[in-house]
Amino acid sequence: MRTLLKRVVFGVALAATVAAAQSPAVAAEKKNFRVAWSIYAGWMPWGYAADSGIMKKWADKYGIKVEIVQINDYVESINQYTAGAFDGCVMTNMDALTIPAAGGVDSTAVITGDYSNGNDGVVLKKGKTLKDIKGQKVNLVQLSVSHYLLARGLESVGLREKDVTVVNTADADIVSAFTSSPDVTATVTWNPQLSEVAKTQGATLVFDSSKVPGEIMDLMVVNSATMKDNPAFAKALVGAWYEIMGLMTRPDTPEGKAALEAMAKASGTDLAGYKQQLVTTKMFYTPADAVGFATGSDLVKTMDLVRTFSFDHGLLGEGARSRDAVGIAFPGGTVLGDAKNVKLRFDAEVMKQAAAGTL
Repeated sequence: MRTLLKRVVFGVALAATVAAAQSPAVAAEKKNFRVAWSIYAGWMPWGYAADSGIMKKWADKYGIKVEIVQINDYVESINQYTAGAFDGCVMTNMDALTIPAAGGVDSTAVITGDYSNGNDGVVLKKGKTLKDIKGQKVNLVQLSVSHYLLARGLESVGLREKDVTVVNTADADIVSAFTSSPDVTATVTWNPQLSEVAKTQGATLVFDSSKVPGEIMDLMVVNSATMKDNPAFAKALVGAWYEIMGLMTRPDTPEGKAALEAMAKASGTDLAGYKQQLVTTKMFYTPADAVGFATGSDLVKTMDLVRTFSFDHGLLGEGARSRDAVGIAFPGGTVLGDAKNVKLRFDAEVMKQAAAGTL
């Protein structure tokens, strides 16, 4: 059975404690790097990069070594990155802000890989539209992207969080709770759980992430100081990533089919199953597409929504007096929040080099 991706927001207080206990990856010129990844449709290429030798090929080109490590617990992978055990880690945009950035670790999104385009959704047993959720208890992983999606959905139909009761439910328990208990009538979750709960008799998918395109992003995040002192590290990561993206866009070739089959097997499904997961994952298969997204004005608007939600739910730390507490920098020089405390950066420069073929 496919390992479930735990897209829960790690407590900021704990993140700060970990970061204080173990300083982030020391910024200095070095040759050996470690990257953590977790099972998810849009992140499977990292496992293939390691197994196929593509990561080694690109690392060798720049005279470095990059170890790609699979961590079964998504939250723990970000925990370890924040503590300095890894130089890079895959995570969502919201988690990048509320865990390492809010915990004081200056981090850069060097690859904008994809966004959820239907992988996350709201399902009801009682009701056929999202408005029918009013007054119901909603089972979800509290303070996760599911919680964020619920808030965005409620807003779209003129409701607020106070109109429902959130019931914190572990991701591993979502399916059994919704399918077996008559008392559980509403849930918010992500694939593959989403597809399972949506099959429940009488259930209706009333809202999903395709209604808020681009807001739940999947990123490769690296330590900013490490990237600055070791530009070869980011170049090797980006080079390997887009070589694999190229394979994925040629599924009819032996090389492309083999890559997709390997990713499917590693994620616990078959080729057809993995392709179905990719249908609701908006992959940026070319660096030009990723650059366009990362440099667009919509990214700034999205992160403004994300930081507002995060502050309102206490995810920017006990000392945060406003949503401006943590600065977020974007390509072109735009900064949201405290420009003197920028801890999350979206960078498109290395992806631009990939697009230009100059890596």
